[in-house]
Amino acid sequence: MLEKLRERLQAHRPRRTALRLPEAAVLLPIVDRPEPTLLFTRRADHLNTHGGQVAFPGGKREPQDPDLLTTALRESEEEIALPRDRVELLGRLSDVISLHGLRVTPWVGVIPPDLPLAPDPTELDLLFEVPLALFLEDRRHHTDVIPHDGVLHYVPNYHVDGQVIWGLSAMMLVELLAEGFGRPISLTREPPGRLCYFPERLLRIQQQASP
Repeated sequence: MLEKLRERLQAHRPRRTALRLPEAAVLLPIVDRPEPTLLFTRRADHLNTHGGQVAFPGGKREPQDPDLLTTALRESEEEIALPRDRVELLGRLSDVISLHGLRVTPWVGVIPPDLPLAPDPTELDLLFEVPLALFLEDRRHHTDVIPHDGVLHYVPNYHVDGQVIWGLSAMMLVELLAEGFGRPISLTREPPGRLCYFPERLLRIQQQASP
């Protein structure tokens, strides 16, 4: 399964946004178990932004980072004590824009099982794994319908052992499933099941598009 995923992601041509925005990067860590899992974090409740939300490890690009892959690996090491030399990189996904005007670049990598990982308590309060099969079988709880620039986006919402995976992380998962595993899933095609409608998505973007 993971070797085929590598081939598909290497052939994938992810989109890059032309907007001049602050940059961030995250890592989608696939744990190489007999039944592979995805590793998630939960942001600490005391944080001013996104407290208690589920996310992938990652963060903002620092001036010393030569590229966004370095950002994803550095942040993962700082947040969850994941040694960067234990990450086997598979490929990159398309940029996504957060509501706070960050351009987030996702990277996909494989990590060994049972590493001595630990959340940084200043940023996170939990690490947990979810079987990849849950997403491959599209066992979503419902779908969030989010209008943006006149286009409806159908974002899956997953409930797993009391944790909710939605929003930006779920949008990244859709591309991973579609491009990496060839699953018939799309952000722009209405799926069956319950829909939850959101108001127009307003981005906090002050910068202009680059020429």
